[in-house]
Amino acid sequence: MSTEQTLGGVQLPVIERELPPKRPAPAVTLTAALLGFALICLDASVVNVALPSIGASLDGGMSGLQWVVDAYTLPFAALMLSTGAFSDRAGASRAYALGTAVFTLASVACGLAPGLPALIGARVVQGVAAAVVLPASLALVRQAYADPGRRARAVAVWAAGGSVAVALGPVAGGLLTTAWDWRAIFFVNVPVGAAILLLAARAPRSERRPAPLDLAGQATAVVSLTALTFAVIERGPAGWAALVVAVAAAAAFLRIESRGAHPVVPLTLFRDRTVAVTVAAGAAVSVAFYSMVFVFSLFFQQVQGRSPLFAGLLFLPMTGLIAVTNVVAGKLAGRYGARLPMTVGQALAAVALLVLLYVDAGTPPALVAVLLIPLALGCALTVPPLTAAMMDAVPAERAGVAAGLLNAARQVSGGLGIAVFGGLVADDFESGMRLSLLVGAALLAATAALSSRLAGPPASWGGTRRGRR
Repeated sequence: MSTEQTLGGVQLPVIERELPPKRPAPAVTLTAALLGFALICLDASVVNVALPSIGASLDGGMSGLQWVVDAYTLPFAALMLSTGAFSDRAGASRAYALGTAVFTLASVACGLAPGLPALIGARVVQGVAAAVVLPASLALVRQAYADPGRRARAVAVWAAGGSVAVALGPVAGGLLTTAWDWRAIFFVNVPVGAAILLLAARAPRSERRPAPLDLAGQATAVVSLTALTFAVIERGPAGWAALVVAVAAAAAFLRIESRGAHPVVPLTLFRDRTVAVTVAAGAAVSVAFYSMVFVFSLFFQQVQGRSPLFAGLLFLPMTGLIAVTNVVAGKLAGRYGARLPMTVGQALAAVALLVLLYVDAGTPPALVAVLLIPLALGCALTVPPLTAAMMDAVPAERAGVAAGLLNAARQVSGGLGIAVFGGLVADDFESGMRLSLLVGAALLAATAALSSRLAGPPASWGGTRRGRR
Protein backbone atom coordinates (compact mmCIF):
# COMPACT_ATOMS: atom_id res chain seq x y z
CA MET A 1 0.00 0.00 0.00
CA SER A 2 1.44 3.44 -0.95
CA THR A 3 0.68 7.04 -0.07
CA GLU A 4 2.46 10.32 -0.88
CA GLN A 5 4.20 12.91 1.24
CA THR A 6 5.82 16.24 0.34
CA LEU A 7 9.55 16.90 0.71
CA GLY A 8 10.76 20.28 -0.51
CA GLY A 9 7.69 20.59 -2.68
CA VAL A 10 8.34 17.25 -4.35
CA GLN A 11 5.75 14.49 -3.99
CA LEU A 12 7.46 11.26 -2.85
CA PRO A 13 5.73 7.87 -2.73
CA VAL A 14 5.85 6.14 0.64
CA ILE A 15 5.44 2.40 0.89
CA GLU A 16 3.51 1.28 3.94
CA ARG A 17 3.87 -2.33 4.98
CA GLU A 18 0.81 -4.09 6.18
CA LEU A 19 1.58 -5.60 9.54
CA PRO A 20 0.54 -9.19 10.11
CA PRO A 21 -2.44 -9.59 12.38
CA LYS A 22 -1.50 -9.65 16.02
CA ARG A 23 -1.64 -13.11 17.53
CA PRO A 24 -3.47 -13.40 20.83
CA ALA A 25 -1.34 -13.83 23.92
CA PRO A 26 -0.64 -17.47 24.81
CA ALA A 27 -2.21 -16.77 28.19
CA VAL A 28 -5.61 -16.47 26.48
CA THR A 29 -5.28 -19.95 25.02
CA LEU A 30 -4.00 -21.31 28.34
CA THR A 31 -6.94 -19.78 30.20
CA ALA A 32 -9.42 -21.30 27.76
CA ALA A 33 -7.76 -24.72 27.98
CA LEU A 34 -7.47 -24.60 31.76
CA LEU A 35 -11.13 -23.66 32.23
CA GLY A 36 -12.28 -26.50 29.99
CA PHE A 37 -10.12 -29.07 31.76
CA ALA A 38 -11.26 -27.81 35.15
CA LEU A 39 -14.90 -27.93 34.04
CA ILE A 40 -14.84 -31.59 33.01
CA CYS A 41 -12.89 -32.53 36.17
CA LEU A 42 -15.37 -30.64 38.31
CA ASP A 43 -18.28 -32.46 36.72
CA ALA A 44 -16.72 -35.79 37.60
CA SER A 45 -16.74 -34.97 41.34
CA VAL A 46 -19.43 -32.33 41.87
CA VAL A 47 -22.31 -34.75 41.38
CA ASN A 48 -21.41 -37.16 44.20
CA VAL A 49 -22.64 -34.98 47.05
CA ALA A 50 -25.85 -34.20 45.14
CA LEU A 51 -26.78 -37.86 44.59
CA PRO A 52 -29.19 -38.23 47.55
CA SER A 53 -31.03 -35.08 46.45
CA ILE A 54 -31.21 -36.36 42.87
CA GLY A 55 -32.55 -39.69 44.09
CA ALA A 56 -35.23 -38.03 46.22
CA SER A 57 -36.25 -35.65 43.43
CA LEU A 58 -36.38 -38.18 40.60
CA ASP A 59 -37.33 -41.29 42.59
CA GLY A 60 -34.07 -43.04 41.82
CA GLY A 61 -32.76 -46.06 43.74
CA MET A 62 -29.13 -46.99 44.29
CA SER A 63 -28.69 -48.40 40.78
CA GLY A 64 -30.05 -45.19 39.27
CA LEU A 65 -27.61 -43.10 41.29
CA GLN A 66 -24.74 -45.33 40.19
CA TRP A 67 -25.72 -44.74 36.57
CA VAL A 68 -25.80 -40.97 37.10
CA VAL A 69 -22.08 -41.19 37.91
CA ASP A 70 -21.05 -43.96 35.52
CA ALA A 71 -23.01 -42.60 32.54
CA TYR A 72 -20.48 -39.76 32.57
CA THR A 73 -17.38 -41.72 33.57
CA LEU A 74 -17.63 -44.63 31.12
CA PRO A 75 -17.87 -42.75 27.79
CA PHE A 76 -15.34 -40.24 29.10
CA ALA A 77 -12.88 -43.05 29.83
CA ALA A 78 -13.55 -45.36 26.89
CA LEU A 79 -13.54 -42.69 24.19
CA MET A 80 -10.35 -41.12 25.52
CA LEU A 81 -8.56 -43.96 23.76
CA SER A 82 -9.27 -42.39 20.37
CA THR A 83 -10.37 -38.77 20.87
CA GLY A 84 -6.73 -37.69 20.78
CA ALA A 85 -6.59 -38.91 17.19
CA PHE A 86 -9.91 -37.20 16.48
CA SER A 87 -8.50 -33.94 17.86
CA ASP A 88 -5.53 -34.22 15.51
CA ARG A 89 -7.73 -34.92 12.49
CA ALA A 90 -10.20 -32.12 13.17
CA GLY A 91 -7.65 -29.66 14.56
CA ALA A 92 -7.35 -29.10 18.30
CA SER A 93 -9.08 -25.70 18.28
CA ARG A 94 -12.11 -27.01 16.35
CA ALA A 95 -12.36 -30.18 18.42
CA TYR A 96 -12.10 -28.15 21.63
CA ALA A 97 -14.85 -25.72 20.59
CA LEU A 98 -17.10 -28.59 19.48
CA GLY A 99 -16.55 -30.55 22.68
CA THR A 100 -17.17 -27.50 24.88
CA ALA A 101 -20.34 -26.54 23.02
CA VAL A 102 -21.78 -30.06 23.25
CA PHE A 103 -20.80 -30.31 26.91
CA THR A 104 -22.55 -27.02 27.70
CA LEU A 105 -25.75 -28.00 25.87
CA ALA A 106 -25.72 -31.41 27.59
CA SER A 107 -25.38 -29.63 30.94
CA VAL A 108 -28.56 -27.69 30.16
CA ALA A 109 -30.28 -31.00 29.34
CA CYS A 110 -29.09 -32.43 32.67
CA GLY A 111 -30.46 -29.46 34.57
CA LEU A 112 -33.83 -29.68 32.81
CA ALA A 113 -34.11 -33.49 33.01
CA PRO A 114 -37.70 -34.45 33.98
CA GLY A 115 -36.69 -37.94 35.09
CA LEU A 116 -33.77 -40.23 35.75
CA PRO A 117 -33.55 -41.74 32.21
CA ALA A 118 -33.30 -38.27 30.66
CA LEU A 119 -30.63 -37.27 33.18
CA ILE A 120 -28.59 -40.42 32.52
CA GLY A 121 -28.84 -39.89 28.76
CA ALA A 122 -27.65 -36.30 29.06
CA ARG A 123 -24.80 -37.45 31.28
CA VAL A 124 -23.69 -39.84 28.52
CA VAL A 125 -23.49 -36.92 26.09
CA GLN A 126 -21.52 -34.95 28.68
CA GLY A 127 -19.05 -37.82 28.97
CA VAL A 128 -18.59 -38.05 25.21
CA ALA A 129 -17.94 -34.31 25.00
CA ALA A 130 -15.53 -34.41 27.95
CA ALA A 131 -13.51 -37.10 26.18
CA VAL A 132 -13.05 -34.68 23.27
CA VAL A 133 -12.26 -31.67 25.45
CA LEU A 134 -9.45 -33.24 27.49
CA PRO A 135 -6.89 -34.11 24.75
CA ALA A 136 -7.82 -31.04 22.71
CA SER A 137 -7.24 -28.74 25.68
CA LEU A 138 -3.76 -30.13 26.26
CA ALA A 139 -2.98 -29.88 22.55
CA LEU A 140 -3.97 -26.19 22.63
CA VAL A 141 -1.56 -25.54 25.49
CA ARG A 142 1.21 -27.29 23.60
CA GLN A 143 0.70 -25.27 20.42
CA ALA A 144 0.45 -21.95 22.32
CA TYR A 145 3.94 -22.24 23.84
CA ALA A 146 6.85 -22.98 21.50
CA ASP A 147 9.51 -22.66 24.19
CA PRO A 148 9.85 -26.00 26.08
CA GLY A 149 10.41 -24.31 29.44
CA ARG A 150 7.37 -22.05 29.17
CA ARG A 151 5.35 -24.95 27.83
CA ALA A 152 6.26 -27.13 30.83
CA ARG A 153 5.14 -24.39 33.22
CA ALA A 154 1.92 -23.91 31.25
CA VAL A 155 1.16 -27.65 31.38
CA ALA A 156 1.77 -27.58 35.14
CA VAL A 157 -0.76 -24.74 35.49
CA TRP A 158 -3.22 -26.65 33.29
CA ALA A 159 -2.84 -29.78 35.44
CA ALA A 160 -3.20 -27.76 38.64
CA GLY A 161 -6.54 -26.45 37.36
CA GLY A 162 -7.85 -30.02 37.20
CA SER A 163 -6.59 -30.80 40.72
CA VAL A 164 -8.24 -27.70 42.15
CA ALA A 165 -11.51 -28.58 40.40
CA VAL A 166 -11.47 -32.09 41.84
CA ALA A 167 -10.78 -30.67 45.30
CA LEU A 168 -13.59 -28.12 45.09
CA GLY A 169 -16.09 -30.50 43.46
CA PRO A 170 -17.69 -31.92 46.63
CA VAL A 171 -17.86 -28.50 48.29
CA ALA A 172 -19.32 -26.84 45.20
CA GLY A 173 -21.83 -29.66 44.84
CA GLY A 174 -22.93 -29.33 48.43
CA LEU A 175 -23.13 -25.54 48.31
CA LEU A 176 -25.15 -25.40 45.09
CA THR A 177 -27.48 -28.21 46.14
CA THR A 178 -28.14 -26.63 49.53
CA ALA A 179 -28.47 -23.03 48.32
CA TRP A 180 -30.64 -23.81 45.30
CA ASP A 181 -31.21 -27.34 44.01
CA TRP A 182 -29.24 -30.26 42.55
CA ARG A 183 -30.00 -28.87 39.08
CA ALA A 184 -27.71 -25.93 39.87
CA ILE A 185 -24.63 -28.16 39.63
CA PHE A 186 -25.36 -28.49 35.92
CA PHE A 187 -26.67 -25.01 35.15
CA VAL A 188 -23.49 -23.46 36.56
CA ASN A 189 -21.63 -25.03 33.61
CA VAL A 190 -23.49 -22.80 31.14
CA PRO A 191 -21.79 -19.42 31.84
CA VAL A 192 -18.43 -21.16 32.22
CA GLY A 193 -18.91 -22.94 28.88
CA ALA A 194 -19.86 -19.66 27.21
CA ALA A 195 -16.74 -17.98 28.59
CA ILE A 196 -14.58 -20.83 27.32
CA LEU A 197 -16.03 -20.56 23.82
CA LEU A 198 -15.39 -16.80 23.75
CA LEU A 199 -11.78 -17.31 24.80
CA ALA A 200 -11.28 -20.26 22.45
CA ALA A 201 -12.52 -18.15 19.53
CA ARG A 202 -9.46 -15.92 20.05
CA ALA A 203 -7.01 -18.83 20.00
CA PRO A 204 -5.08 -19.51 16.78
CA ARG A 205 -6.60 -22.10 14.50
CA SER A 206 -4.97 -25.51 14.78
CA GLU A 207 -3.75 -27.40 11.77
CA ARG A 208 -5.45 -30.63 10.82
CA ARG A 209 -3.12 -33.62 10.95
CA PRO A 210 -3.68 -37.12 9.60
CA ALA A 211 -4.21 -39.58 12.43
CA PRO A 212 -5.48 -43.15 12.07
CA LEU A 213 -8.69 -44.12 13.86
CA ASP A 214 -9.38 -47.64 15.10
CA LEU A 215 -13.17 -47.47 14.93
CA ALA A 216 -13.72 -51.21 15.31
CA GLY A 217 -11.48 -51.41 18.37
CA GLN A 218 -13.07 -48.34 19.90
CA ALA A 219 -16.60 -49.65 19.32
CA THR A 220 -15.91 -53.06 20.88
CA ALA A 221 -14.22 -51.40 23.87
CA VAL A 222 -17.29 -49.23 24.51
CA VAL A 223 -19.67 -52.18 24.18
CA SER A 224 -17.59 -54.36 26.50
CA LEU A 225 -17.19 -51.74 29.23
CA THR A 226 -20.84 -50.65 29.09
CA ALA A 227 -22.11 -54.22 29.21
CA LEU A 228 -19.79 -55.07 32.10
CA THR A 229 -20.96 -52.06 34.08
CA PHE A 230 -24.59 -52.94 33.37
CA ALA A 231 -23.98 -56.49 34.59
CA VAL A 232 -22.45 -55.26 37.85
CA ILE A 233 -25.12 -52.64 38.57
CA GLU A 234 -28.31 -54.37 37.44
CA ARG A 235 -27.50 -58.02 38.18
CA GLY A 236 -30.26 -60.64 37.77
CA PRO A 237 -30.99 -62.33 34.40
CA ALA A 238 -30.39 -59.09 32.50
CA GLY A 239 -27.06 -58.72 34.25
CA TRP A 240 -25.96 -62.23 33.27
CA ALA A 241 -26.94 -61.56 29.66
CA ALA A 242 -24.95 -58.33 29.74
CA LEU A 243 -21.96 -60.19 31.14
CA VAL A 244 -22.03 -62.55 28.14
CA VAL A 245 -22.10 -59.55 25.81
CA ALA A 246 -19.20 -57.97 27.72
CA VAL A 247 -17.06 -61.10 27.41
CA ALA A 248 -17.83 -61.50 23.70
CA ALA A 249 -17.06 -57.83 23.00
CA ALA A 250 -13.84 -58.04 25.01
CA ALA A 251 -12.74 -61.09 23.00
CA ALA A 252 -13.49 -59.23 19.76
CA PHE A 253 -11.57 -56.21 21.04
CA LEU A 254 -8.48 -58.28 21.81
CA ARG A 255 -8.63 -59.93 18.39
CA ILE A 256 -8.98 -56.59 16.60
CA GLU A 257 -6.19 -54.96 18.59
CA SER A 258 -3.79 -57.85 18.02
CA ARG A 259 -4.28 -57.76 14.24
CA GLY A 260 -4.98 -54.10 13.45
CA ALA A 261 -2.45 -51.85 11.77
CA HIS A 262 -3.26 -48.93 14.05
CA PRO A 263 -4.74 -50.37 17.27
CA VAL A 264 -6.29 -47.97 19.75
CA VAL A 265 -4.58 -50.00 22.50
CA PRO A 266 -1.32 -51.58 21.28
CA LEU A 267 -1.27 -54.81 23.28
CA THR A 268 2.50 -55.04 22.87
CA LEU A 269 2.83 -52.24 25.42
CA PHE A 270 1.89 -54.69 28.16
CA ARG A 271 4.97 -56.78 27.45
CA ASP A 272 6.84 -54.19 29.47
CA ARG A 273 6.47 -55.02 33.16
CA THR A 274 6.50 -51.36 34.16
CA VAL A 275 3.57 -50.57 31.86
CA ALA A 276 1.52 -53.47 33.23
CA VAL A 277 2.24 -52.57 36.85
CA THR A 278 1.59 -48.84 36.47
CA VAL A 279 -1.73 -49.45 34.72
CA ALA A 280 -2.74 -51.88 37.48
CA ALA A 281 -1.63 -49.46 40.20
CA GLY A 282 -3.46 -46.55 38.57
CA ALA A 283 -6.61 -48.67 38.40
CA ALA A 284 -6.37 -49.70 42.06
CA VAL A 285 -5.84 -46.10 43.21
CA SER A 286 -8.85 -44.92 41.21
CA VAL A 287 -11.06 -47.67 42.67
CA ALA A 288 -9.99 -46.67 46.18
CA PHE A 289 -10.30 -42.91 45.76
CA TYR A 290 -13.33 -42.33 43.54
CA SER A 291 -15.36 -45.20 44.96
CA MET A 292 -14.77 -44.05 48.53
CA VAL A 293 -15.82 -40.50 47.70
CA PHE A 294 -19.03 -41.99 46.30
CA VAL A 295 -19.61 -44.27 49.31
CA PHE A 296 -18.85 -41.67 51.97
CA SER A 297 -20.94 -39.01 50.20
CA LEU A 298 -23.90 -41.33 50.73
CA PHE A 299 -22.71 -42.28 54.24
CA PHE A 300 -22.62 -38.69 55.48
CA GLN A 301 -26.10 -37.93 54.17
CA GLN A 302 -28.07 -41.18 54.24
CA VAL A 303 -26.55 -42.77 57.35
CA GLN A 304 -25.57 -39.75 59.41
CA GLY A 305 -28.29 -37.42 58.11
CA ARG A 306 -26.01 -34.50 57.22
CA SER A 307 -26.86 -31.82 54.65
CA PRO A 308 -25.23 -31.79 51.19
CA LEU A 309 -23.22 -28.68 52.11
CA PHE A 310 -21.98 -30.21 55.34
CA ALA A 311 -21.05 -33.42 53.51
CA GLY A 312 -19.17 -31.46 50.86
CA LEU A 313 -17.20 -29.53 53.47
CA LEU A 314 -16.18 -32.78 55.14
CA PHE A 315 -14.30 -33.75 51.97
CA LEU A 316 -12.35 -30.50 51.80
CA PRO A 317 -9.48 -31.59 54.12
CA MET A 318 -9.15 -34.76 52.04
CA THR A 319 -9.23 -33.22 48.57
CA GLY A 320 -7.51 -29.95 49.44
CA LEU A 321 -4.15 -31.64 50.04
CA ILE A 322 -4.07 -33.49 46.73
CA ALA A 323 -2.42 -30.76 44.63
CA VAL A 324 0.30 -30.12 47.24
CA THR A 325 1.00 -33.84 47.62
CA ASN A 326 1.21 -34.23 43.84
CA VAL A 327 4.06 -31.70 43.78
CA VAL A 328 5.87 -33.47 46.64
CA ALA A 329 5.40 -36.82 44.89
CA GLY A 330 6.93 -35.41 41.72
CA LYS A 331 10.01 -34.26 43.59
CA LEU A 332 10.35 -37.62 45.32
CA ALA A 333 10.07 -39.45 42.00
CA GLY A 334 12.73 -37.20 40.47
CA ARG A 335 15.11 -37.89 43.34
CA TYR A 336 14.47 -41.52 44.26
CA GLY A 337 12.71 -42.95 41.22
CA ALA A 338 9.07 -43.98 40.93
CA ARG A 339 9.20 -47.21 42.91
CA LEU A 340 9.55 -45.73 46.41
CA PRO A 341 6.74 -43.13 46.37
CA MET A 342 4.46 -45.52 44.44
CA THR A 343 4.91 -48.30 46.97
CA VAL A 344 4.66 -46.05 50.02
CA GLY A 345 1.64 -44.23 48.61
CA GLN A 346 -0.35 -47.38 47.89
CA ALA A 347 0.59 -48.93 51.24
CA LEU A 348 -0.52 -45.76 53.04
CA ALA A 349 -3.83 -45.74 51.17
CA ALA A 350 -4.40 -49.43 51.98
CA VAL A 351 -3.77 -48.85 55.70
CA ALA A 352 -6.09 -45.82 55.59
CA LEU A 353 -8.92 -48.00 54.22
CA LEU A 354 -8.37 -50.56 56.98
CA VAL A 355 -8.53 -47.85 59.64
CA LEU A 356 -11.86 -46.66 58.18
CA LEU A 357 -13.31 -50.11 59.01
CA TYR A 358 -13.95 -48.77 62.51
CA VAL A 359 -16.27 -46.02 61.23
CA ASP A 360 -19.97 -46.45 61.96
CA ALA A 361 -23.11 -44.32 62.18
CA GLY A 362 -22.06 -42.92 65.54
CA THR A 363 -18.55 -41.84 64.52
CA PRO A 364 -18.22 -38.03 64.67
CA PRO A 365 -18.23 -36.66 61.11
CA ALA A 366 -15.13 -34.53 61.79
CA LEU A 367 -13.21 -37.66 62.78
CA VAL A 368 -14.28 -39.43 59.59
CA ALA A 369 -13.06 -36.42 57.60
CA VAL A 370 -9.66 -36.68 59.33
CA LEU A 371 -9.47 -40.43 58.71
CA LEU A 372 -10.06 -39.87 54.99
CA ILE A 373 -6.95 -37.67 54.72
CA PRO A 374 -4.37 -40.52 54.66
CA LEU A 375 -6.33 -42.14 51.82
CA ALA A 376 -6.05 -38.98 49.73
CA LEU A 377 -2.38 -38.52 50.63
CA GLY A 378 -1.55 -42.09 49.64
CA CYS A 379 -3.36 -41.82 46.31
CA ALA A 380 -1.86 -38.40 45.54
CA LEU A 381 1.60 -39.70 46.41
CA THR A 382 1.17 -42.57 43.94
CA VAL A 383 -0.25 -41.05 40.75
CA PRO A 384 2.52 -38.65 39.57
CA PRO A 385 5.32 -41.23 40.00
CA LEU A 386 3.38 -43.97 38.26
CA THR A 387 2.62 -41.58 35.39
CA ALA A 388 6.31 -40.72 35.10
CA ALA A 389 7.25 -44.41 35.24
CA MET A 390 4.76 -45.16 32.46
CA MET A 391 6.25 -42.42 30.28
CA ASP A 392 9.77 -43.73 30.95
CA ALA A 393 8.75 -47.22 29.94
CA VAL A 394 7.46 -46.46 26.43
CA PRO A 395 9.15 -45.09 23.29
CA ALA A 396 8.69 -41.36 22.75
CA GLU A 397 6.45 -41.89 19.71
CA ARG A 398 3.99 -43.88 21.85
CA ALA A 399 3.84 -41.46 24.77
CA GLY A 400 0.43 -40.09 23.76
CA VAL A 401 -1.06 -43.57 23.34
CA ALA A 402 0.36 -44.65 26.70
CA ALA A 403 -1.01 -41.56 28.46
CA GLY A 404 -4.44 -42.16 26.96
CA LEU A 405 -4.34 -45.81 28.01
CA LEU A 406 -3.37 -44.97 31.59
CA ASN A 407 -6.03 -42.28 31.97
CA ALA A 408 -8.69 -44.48 30.41
CA ALA A 409 -7.80 -47.38 32.71
CA ARG A 410 -8.04 -45.13 35.75
CA GLN A 411 -11.39 -43.65 34.76
CA VAL A 412 -12.90 -47.02 33.84
CA SER A 413 -11.71 -48.58 37.08
CA GLY A 414 -13.19 -45.74 39.10
CA GLY A 415 -16.52 -46.22 37.33
CA LEU A 416 -16.51 -49.98 37.84
CA GLY A 417 -15.55 -49.49 41.48
CA ILE A 418 -18.59 -47.28 41.99
CA ALA A 419 -20.76 -49.90 40.29
CA VAL A 420 -19.45 -52.70 42.52
CA PHE A 421 -19.37 -50.81 45.81
CA GLY A 422 -22.73 -49.18 45.14
CA GLY A 423 -24.21 -52.66 44.86
CA LEU A 424 -22.54 -53.73 48.11
CA VAL A 425 -24.00 -50.85 50.14
CA ALA A 426 -27.46 -51.03 48.57
CA ASP A 427 -28.94 -53.46 51.11
CA ASP A 428 -27.02 -53.07 54.37
CA PHE A 429 -25.01 -49.86 54.09
CA GLU A 430 -22.51 -50.29 56.91
CA SER A 431 -21.76 -53.95 56.17
CA GLY A 432 -21.41 -53.14 52.47
CA MET A 433 -19.17 -50.20 53.26
CA ARG A 434 -16.83 -52.38 55.30
CA LEU A 435 -16.67 -55.00 52.57
CA SER A 436 -15.91 -52.22 50.06
CA LEU A 437 -13.08 -50.98 52.27
CA LEU A 438 -11.61 -54.49 52.49
CA VAL A 439 -11.77 -54.97 48.71
CA GLY A 440 -10.10 -51.61 48.09
CA ALA A 441 -7.37 -52.33 50.66
CA ALA A 442 -6.69 -55.75 49.12
CA LEU A 443 -6.32 -54.26 45.64
CA LEU A 444 -3.92 -51.60 46.88
CA ALA A 445 -1.87 -54.12 48.88
CA ALA A 446 -1.50 -56.28 45.77
CA THR A 447 -0.42 -53.43 43.49
CA ALA A 448 1.88 -52.02 46.19
CA ALA A 449 3.65 -55.40 46.29
CA LEU A 450 3.98 -55.38 42.49
CA SER A 451 5.25 -51.78 42.54
CA SER A 452 7.91 -52.62 45.12
CA ARG A 453 9.46 -55.04 42.62
CA LEU A 454 9.81 -52.51 39.83
CA ALA A 455 13.33 -51.88 38.65
CA GLY A 456 14.97 -49.36 36.34
CA PRO A 457 16.32 -45.81 36.38
CA PRO A 458 14.60 -43.02 38.29
CA ALA A 459 11.49 -41.68 36.64
CA SER A 460 12.16 -38.52 34.72
CA TRP A 461 9.36 -36.09 34.02
CA GLY A 462 8.57 -36.29 30.34
CA GLY A 463 11.75 -38.24 29.63
CA THR A 464 12.34 -41.72 28.33
CA ARG A 465 14.73 -44.50 29.10
CA ARG A 466 18.22 -44.11 27.77
CA GLY A 467 18.44 -45.08 24.17
CA ARG A 468 14.79 -44.38 23.40
CA ARG A 469 14.98 -40.69 22.84
